[in-house]
Amino acid sequence: MRAITVRDREAGVAGLTLEDLAPPHAAENDVVLRVHAAGFTRGELDWPATWTDRSGRDRTPSVPGHEVSGVVTELGYGTTGLTVGQRVFGLTDWTRDGALAEYVAVEARNLAPLPADVDHAVAAALPVSGLTAWQALFDHGRLTAGQTVLIHGATGAVGSIAVQLAQEVGARVIGTGRSTDRDTVLDLGAHVFFDLKADRWEEAGPVDVVFDVIGGDILDRSAALVRAGGTLVTIAHPPSVRPDDGRALFFVVEPDRDRLADLARRLRYDRLRIRVGAVRTLAEAPEALASKERVPGRTIIRVAED
Repeated sequence: MRAITVRDREAGVAGLTLEDLAPPHAAENDVVLRVHAAGFTRGELDWPATWTDRSGRDRTPSVPGHEVSGVVTELGYGTTGLTVGQRVFGLTDWTRDGALAEYVAVEARNLAPLPADVDHAVAAALPVSGLTAWQALFDHGRLTAGQTVLIHGATGAVGSIAVQLAQEVGARVIGTGRSTDRDTVLDLGAHVFFDLKADRWEEAGPVDVVFDVIGGDILDRSAALVRAGGTLVTIAHPPSVRPDDGRALFFVVEPDRDRLADLARRLRYDRLRIRVGAVRTLAEAPEALASKERVPGRTIIRVAED
């Protein structure tokens, strides 16, 4: 099979190449997917799991791309809940080869059924961003109707979904970003927008939840906005400044089949909008992922047609 691989940690995305690899086989509780579309996170080339397995052994050449949408072609022993020929989408394991390939082996529990009328390219843009937004707001932030949430980076892949989910649950949503993002964020459902560079966004507080995807000084300054009993949640790095009377936490997204299925239903019934900015072929993946051009929305790799 053809796959995008990486062998040199220092080269970063410039080290991505297209080569032929042996196709995977389904281990116990696995399925093998014919990949139709895959998502890639630039930061994953810095993750230790990209380079070593769970035992710490080198696993290069490594296939990146941990968001996948495709069709089941093989079932491993003990697999339940999925069938050969079924359309599915979800997350691949961080310490195993990813989805920038024609075939990938995935634990069945990490996948959810994909409705026939949801495009694979759209589905591949959803798992990491959708699950991250949900887990940040509700599992960790405990956001409920009537509360106020401040979402930094509200026009990004994760932030834009978080805005929509928070607005739907009945929270007051404050979004931040670049000045050019204002109309987009308000259109997604935010009630207020602050330009991180030009506006005095610290005046947005107090809020019940801050969800940060940026880190650094933005994260540190956000702690003071959290009201007593509130929560500062980030996916950037562990917080160094904590609210005076609240929680602060960093987390890494986890697979969740039931939540993926719920997010897919939201897509199907137009209750959730996903921004796919560019769709490229597998052969174009190295160039597309190394590009410095800012494309609104996610860049997705389409591996096969439906």
